[in-house]
Amino acid sequence: MHLSPDDIIFWEYGFLKLNATIVSTWGLMFVLVIGSRAITRKLSIGLERARWQNLLEIVVIAIHNQIREVGLRQPRLYFAFLGTLFVFIAVATLFTVIPGYDPPTGSLSTTTALAICVFIAVPLYGIKEQGLGRYLRSYLEPTPIMLPFNVISEFSRTLALAVRLFGNIMSGTMILAILLTVTPFIFPIVMSALGLLTSMLQAYIFSILATVYIAAATSGNTKDIDQDHDLAEPDESEMEKPEAGQ
Repeated sequence: MHLSPDDIIFWEYGFLKLNATIVSTWGLMFVLVIGSRAITRKLSIGLERARWQNLLEIVVIAIHNQIREVGLRQPRLYFAFLGTLFVFIAVATLFTVIPGYDPPTGSLSTTTALAICVFIAVPLYGIKEQGLGRYLRSYLEPTPIMLPFNVISEFSRTLALAVRLFGNIMSGTMILAILLTVTPFIFPIVMSALGLLTSMLQAYIFSILATVYIAAATSGNTKDIDQDHDLAEPDESEMEKPEAGQ
């Protein structure tokens, strides 16, 4: 039994190691790239659409609306980043139904990399939306005394993102492995389904927290977020235009 896919070493030479985390991560990215290319190659804009396209549109619209409801006035600007985070974590979880597969999100190195992506994206989006000066002044709010605490919070929430996702995925995998060794097959199957649901929930939580952090960085205060939400309402009609034209 291993705590993390990092413990499964396929190849090693000196300090260079090829472990299950690296293999599963690159394999997952390859599947997502090829799958995205294959799925979007023959999209239809007519009334007759394939079932998989309808399912894909439901997922895309759900993510788009969720980003807007958090307070980002232009969801399409953040959709690629936030949608990729959610899809990567969700698909990594869904693949756990494959025997012998260890999700890369069960490694602290992977969850830390995802959290660092959020850590870098937050100030980039904040500076792009507010400008460098206004974004930096946000660290002095509500008073300049809060500067060190605001800086510490940036690092602490990044650490919390990484540890929360790692802990939930790793614990679920460990519990399932233990049950498979001490109980019959039926109970582990039930626990596996429950763990799959919990892991999907963690993918949602990770993505929604990243959205909240970006919304806070791009909006100066709660009032701005509300105004941004009002400005974002016309986007829904824009999404419905193609259907109306049909």
